[in-house]
Amino acid sequence: MTSQTTLDKAGQGDGPPAGPSEATPGKGLRGHPWFTLITVAVGVMMVALDGTIVAIANPAIASDLGATLADVQWITNAYFLALAVSLITAGKLGDRFGHRQTFLIGVVGFAAASGAIGLSDSITLVIVFRVLQGLFGALLMPAALGLLRATFPAEKLNMAIGIWGMVIGASTAGGPILGGVLVEHVNWQSVFFINVPVGVLAVALGVWILLDHRAENAPRSFDIPGIALLSGAMFCLVWALIKAPEWGWGDGRTWAFIGASVVGFLVFAFWETKVKEPLIPLALFRSVPLSAGVVLMVLMAIAFMGGLFFVTFYLQNVHGLSPVDAGLHLLPLTGMMIVGSPLAGVMITKVGPRIPLAFGMACTALAMYGISTLEKSTGSLAMSVWFALLGLGLAPVMVGATEVIVGNAPLELSGVAGGLQQSAMQVGGSLGTAVLGAVMASKVDGDLPGNWAKAGLPPLTPEQTGAASEAVQVGVPPVAKGTPEVIAAKITDVAHDTFISGMSLASLVAAGVAAVAVLVALFTKRGENAEAGAGVGHI
Repeated sequence: MTSQTTLDKAGQGDGPPAGPSEATPGKGLRGHPWFTLITVAVGVMMVALDGTIVAIANPAIASDLGATLADVQWITNAYFLALAVSLITAGKLGDRFGHRQTFLIGVVGFAAASGAIGLSDSITLVIVFRVLQGLFGALLMPAALGLLRATFPAEKLNMAIGIWGMVIGASTAGGPILGGVLVEHVNWQSVFFINVPVGVLAVALGVWILLDHRAENAPRSFDIPGIALLSGAMFCLVWALIKAPEWGWGDGRTWAFIGASVVGFLVFAFWETKVKEPLIPLALFRSVPLSAGVVLMVLMAIAFMGGLFFVTFYLQNVHGLSPVDAGLHLLPLTGMMIVGSPLAGVMITKVGPRIPLAFGMACTALAMYGISTLEKSTGSLAMSVWFALLGLGLAPVMVGATEVIVGNAPLELSGVAGGLQQSAMQVGGSLGTAVLGAVMASKVDGDLPGNWAKAGLPPLTPEQTGAASEAVQVGVPPVAKGTPEVIAAKITDVAHDTFISGMSLASLVAAGVAAVAVLVALFTKRGENAEAGAGVGHI
């Protein structure tokens, strides 16, 4: 029986779902569901942490290695690009060779690349090893979900995904705090070296605890043309989103890459209907809940990552907080995700994902609306209310959308489903930053000249206006050296007022995206194939 046939049967519920060939845990702790969760959480923590911790180290890296602004941007972009492009293919590798092996290889490679970055003496080597970090990170993320899906019985899976989501959320939000402490008290290399002992711990636990689960109908071949087409299409899309702020949304290069990505996805979709064992069987998307889960993850990431992108500038550049203090101000968000994710898992198990997901996106929409009301004088308490509400909204979405995507896919495609979930989040985050960044830029470009003139400041040349606008878009007052204190104060007020007006509009757009996601959440339902995971185990 081909995987396509199996998929059709699993999606329609015409027969028992394919179970894992090694569902029974081994002796001792091997295969124990909760210890499996701890093990994969340690590995995933490295990848999630690295997405934000490095941003704090970028200025120190630039100073130490003599890097340009473009070089520093590539420290982040290279990692994200490699991660986003390879996630689905990496998930397929896990389905083919086993998620245990893929996870361990991913952890070893990620930790080794991290150590190599810490030892690098040029910005070129840093960027090269960041690409390797992204590739190995892509291996372990879908594998982690595949291991959870195969190890936990259906009634415990949501709780496990809740804790998994909690780790990702806490690591992502805690990155700036830990990064600030390490850079301030040790050095920038320590931001990468910290992954080495964490990786060693994850490998040790993985060898000892993880049990390899392989579905009876796991793929036996590789869709090489499909991999090439999907990777090329993803690259063009993500590249366009990364470069759009620099090139501009009206630039022909931006739309050329977007057009190339659309053509690539269409050719990929056509090819997948012709190959015997496709990379992504299109029958997956016959599941309305699974498709809704993917769309929901994209919309959530647009609203969350895009909106929160400007909040960090607001805290540091408008309120003048240090990176560590800015991270501490976001603790209500982190705390609510830590508390809310396991509770969301329990709630989703009891009532299904539809109501918790709709509630979560409604809270997210309200929180983003609240963030749009922030002013220069807003106190910490008022900020904390909106940040906490955002965390409360994100928790059920991180858990529920993941369960909807992974649970509605056959077990033999759990790695691909995990790759889809992570890809949706990465693309959504990039899309949110790019689109909301364009909204911010447009608002600042429109308001800055008028605000500047109203303040009675000396007129700017077109070139000066462009440079001032770029600074204001991140909340930095364009004050030249030697500017009289009175004039500098006026420039600072104009810059902060203009930035806040842009952040307010961007946050309102994010709130609108989250409101649309409430409607999408109504199309989700519990995973039809969740019971294909481990049916037994010492829970």
